[in-house]
Amino acid sequence: MKSAHLLEQLQAKLEELAQAVAPHANKQTPKARFDSQLFHCHSTRLGDYMQEVRQSLLLLRQSVNGQRTERVAWMAERVVLQMSALQRELATLKLRSRETPPEPEQENLYEKLAKHQDYERRLRAMVADRESQLGQQETLAQQQKLQREIAALEGRLQRCLQALKKIERAIENRERQ
Repeated sequence: MKSAHLLEQLQAKLEELAQAVAPHANKQTPKARFDSQLFHCHSTRLGDYMQEVRQSLLLLRQSVNGQRTERVAWMAERVVLQMSALQRELATLKLRSRETPPEPEQENLYEKLAKHQDYERRLRAMVADRESQLGQQETLAQQQKLQREIAALEGRLQRCLQALKKIERAIENRERQ
């Protein structure tokens, strides 16, 4: 019964999110917005990602009904991560529409900043995903493979954070001038 109640709560949150996405569902973006580890579709429309979240929730329900506990935990985390990613994207859409356009020479820096912040978010999600998978692996070889992936992702994340600091410093220097 507890899982049924949690599924109902998740469904309610999904419906709230769907209402928030609805006005933006068919608007095209220049490129796909989310990491391929989180979403399988590579669309430029938020509505397609919303549809994938609905599909993930359906798969979660099927896993609960089939009493596949390992899959339930993984699917529940996936649905929550997908919903969070869509919520963040909606928040940035609102921020982008409110912002005054930057001066032409600053535009590239702000684009770089947004791109690197997106990279950071995606890398953190990938690290968290691999770490959650790590505890579920049964063989040493599988665990070692995931540990190598985590180490590589953390290296990429550190380089991304360094690049972010560099871009932020460049923006600060321009604003001082």
